[in-house]
Amino acid sequence: MTVHQMKKISENTNYTAVNIGSLDSLTTNYSFIHAKTKQEVKGKVFVKEATKATGTEISFTALPPKSELPYFHFHNKDEETYLILKGTGYYQVDDDCFPISEGSVIRVAPQGKRGLCNTSDVEMVYICIQSKANSLQEHTADDGGRVEFNPKWQI
Repeated sequence: MTVHQMKKISENTNYTAVNIGSLDSLTTNYSFIHAKTKQEVKGKVFVKEATKATGTEISFTALPPKSELPYFHFHNKDEETYLILKGTGYYQVDDDCFPISEGSVIRVAPQGKRGLCNTSDVEMVYICIQSKANSLQEHTADDGGRVEFNPKWQI
């Protein structure tokens, strides 16, 4: 259940661009019904369908102050990378628990049992990127080439 619709910015054969709105409004603008628990989860939005992504699922999440995710989880095939944008707290993978804060990046293998909490007095905001483990065969400069192209913007 999405409370607020993402705005499609632009779309064509090779891309889809959307805007989810202000990160400060995630909790009031988005919620969904969790497929397994059947409970409403506020402050989380997935963008795979909206962007027509084929290799990743990306979600934005706002976790209230002094709270934690209600469960630990793992995946069968997908690894996750979490990017903490705001807030402080702890992230736990299996028996290892470590502090996280704005700028923290955590990659978790599929089998890692993971969870996190927000110990700060502000909403924690993070991005989670989920993709099939070991699927990235080429990356950065190895997967692409340079082309001559005329930008349409004016600086």
